[in-house]
Amino acid sequence: MSQDHGEREKKSNGGTMNGHRKTEVEEDEDDSESLYSLLWITIGSVLFPDPKTGEASSSSSLLQRIKNSFSENGPRLREASRKTSREILQWTRQGSPLRALLVITMGTIVILTTIALVVFTLFLVAATANAVIISLLVSLAVAGGFLSLFFLSLTATYIGALSVAAFVISAATVSAVVSVLSASGWAGFFYLVWLGARGSLRFATRVMGLAFSGYSFSLHQDKDRER
Repeated sequence: MSQDHGEREKKSNGGTMNGHRKTEVEEDEDDSESLYSLLWITIGSVLFPDPKTGEASSSSSLLQRIKNSFSENGPRLREASRKTSREILQWTRQGSPLRALLVITMGTIVILTTIALVVFTLFLVAATANAVIISLLVSLAVAGGFLSLFFLSLTATYIGALSVAAFVISAATVSAVVSVLSASGWAGFFYLVWLGARGSLRFATRVMGLAFSGYSFSLHQDKDRER
């Protein structure tokens, strides 16, 4: 009997410990910032540093503030992303399929915009590296007026290439976003038409059922009167 009582106490203590652990985990998840608030905290710490920490002084450079901000808020990015994705998923499940369509549309637009920015950044880095390498090679071999003309032509070519790349990438991104919005709009329109048709069919079925029941009831009354 004493052993059974001890085992029950251990199980109850274990259950309370697990309950406390679950509540602590839930409290930690609730206390963590969302992705939106974490981004604003990171930007605010860079642009508007806290004077108490000494980062607002003129001696602290912008690069140092950026480094400190990312080193402080970077480890919390994963938890903030998980919390934001969990909130978006919960908000999507609580609504209608139109809400899910809205979330999918906005997510696709964000992904396309991010891909366009990454492609433009890679193109910018590649063009800058090529320009620097070519200018160094030519400066080692040639000097004088020809070098200045070469730098002018290289600068013009560099600016033109970046302008063309920016135009092409932005045009492709805008067309992709418009295509996604158009497809989502048509999908939402057909879904609304389907909902309207289903509601109309249900209403017509109910009206026909009521009419049939009324007609059958009137027939029974006529038969009763004849009897």
